[in-house]
Amino acid sequence: MAKKKAPEEVHEAVELHSKMFRDLMLGFVRVHVLHHASIEAIYGSGISAELEHHGYKLSWGTLYPLLHNLTAEGFLEREDHVVNGKVRKYYTITPLGRRALKEARLKALELVNEVVHEGDAEILEKRLTSG
Repeated sequence: MAKKKAPEEVHEAVELHSKMFRDLMLGFVRVHVLHHASIEAIYGSGISAELEHHGYKLSWGTLYPLLHNLTAEGFLEREDHVVNGKVRKYYTITPLGRRALKEARLKALELVNEVVHEGDAEILEKRLTSG
């Protein structure tokens, strides 16, 4: 009989080995990026730190292609500025990006309302306010 894995082992396995989980997390990251780009211009290391604050640890090889793709698809626009002698790429949301963000917010609310039970909401609230 196979030994049952501890919950933390299963969680780690999902994160490390599941393309579906990775795609899901990258979808959340895209929404975060659009959200922050709707507030102010963002740049690579700045948005990386913000995402890490939320528990997303993206390599530069993941983050920069994501920003490039959002730009190529018309959700962000890029403007280059020289900062301390180096070119920094700033990204802002476009009207198409705003429409996508609005739709993503509605879908996120719908999903949360469907999948979060009252007890889950209380646990989440405690977790968010405890640290």
